[in-house]
Amino acid sequence: MKNEQQTSSFPLPTIRRYPIYLRAIKSMIAAGELHISSAVLADMLGLDPVLTRKDLAMAGVPGKPRRGYPSRELCEAINRSLGWDNATDAVLIGAGSLGMALLGYSGFEEQNLSIVAAFDSNPAKISKKFHGVKVRPMEDLARLVRRLQVKIGILTVPNAAAQECADLLVAAGIKGIWNFSPIQLELPESVLVQNVDLAQSLGVLSHTIAHSKA
Repeated sequence: MKNEQQTSSFPLPTIRRYPIYLRAIKSMIAAGELHISSAVLADMLGLDPVLTRKDLAMAGVPGKPRRGYPSRELCEAINRSLGWDNATDAVLIGAGSLGMALLGYSGFEEQNLSIVAAFDSNPAKISKKFHGVKVRPMEDLARLVRRLQVKIGILTVPNAAAQECADLLVAAGIKGIWNFSPIQLELPESVLVQNVDLAQSLGVLSHTIAHSKA
């Protein structure tokens, strides 16, 4: 499984902060702000201004003293850095509750991500549409992924099926997997995996609340 740091010229923490910057910059553009400074952005988001300045400098847009960065150019540059400037197709395996929630999430449009097909092994779900996306049988996965040249797979299946489904995605030509299953997938080094462990996130939140001072 490929390390995320090896796939980008940007440090991973910077990439994780970029979407946060992007939301703030878009809100400022909507408010009519033509320029934005790293100090103002850092203050809005509660971040270290030195860190924010370094992050924005990596986007490649020159700023001007006392004026800051041109807001629209900075927004476009961060989009390019994230790979959100071009539409990206993805397929989803697992049309359960979580899978259907992701199918209905309108926020993907902002990142130019389009889930073009969903797959499931449950015959009762085949051919049904959820949020405009048709659920197809697993037998159609390889053919459709290759025909549409899809590179991203979203995995929202039970733990027991995660590795097998991931293997099917890789065999079909998928280059990156967004894994919502708490399973450590064993895949070729050429495949990038981004794990989303909901239990881990909840554990951190619960622990912090339980041990915080009232």
